[in-house]
Amino acid sequence: MVRTPGGRVTVEDSVASSRRVTGRVLCDSFFADMRVLTLGLIRPRGWSLFLGPLEILRFGPAKTTRTSVQLPIEGGLAVGVPGGSLRIEAVKGALKAKVEGYRPWLPLPLYVIMQLPLHHLILRLHLLRQRGRLPSAGMPAAPTGRFAAAAIDTGLCAALALVAGKRRRLPALVGIIFVYHVACWSVSGRTIGGVITRQRVVSVDGSGVSAGQSLLRLLALPLAALRMRAVHDEIAGTEVIAD
Repeated sequence: MVRTPGGRVTVEDSVASSRRVTGRVLCDSFFADMRVLTLGLIRPRGWSLFLGPLEILRFGPAKTTRTSVQLPIEGGLAVGVPGGSLRIEAVKGALKAKVEGYRPWLPLPLYVIMQLPLHHLILRLHLLRQRGRLPSAGMPAAPTGRFAAAAIDTGLCAALALVAGKRRRLPALVGIIFVYHVACWSVSGRTIGGVITRQRVVSVDGSGVSAGQSLLRLLALPLAALRMRAVHDEIAGTEVIAD
């Protein structure tokens, strides 16, 4: 994030991609993905994004080129002062999204803590969805290896909870699981189980996994268990590859 005079901020996200995509497709997919990535909480209407009856962001008409779209920011509850823009473009070897000259409604310290992480997560997931899962970031890890790593990590977290939790072992176990997995995936992509089984978690473009992606992946694990497939990787834009 870059702060500019007048309290305006500039934020950029990018993912590796060789996909050729037009500005019109980038525009349409952005609004469609906002509904999908927020589980229907945020819905597009015209050039605006709504949370229920509340207009969160209002854009002006899109300016599209052969490889980009630019949406001027004109208002909404998340906007302190109109101005700035959102630009999404396909450049050589990458998809990029840049919010430039945006003045948030929240004071800057609160924006950094509350809105900026969500901003990064949503835009990154959108770019990863547009990039797609092919070509693969590496050789997918074998299911047996994934189960073995999960068993090792679960056992380790349980052992730590037994030692540290005393009479509050269940809350301790939940806390340890969250801190352990989010930290390991975000820092290196490898838990201890992953190191032993030689596998790691990466984003579908091969880049590291953000803290937001790690948290989302962990929260979606119960859904993956119910459906017996890697739904958590689909949701978080991640893949487990042989290391």
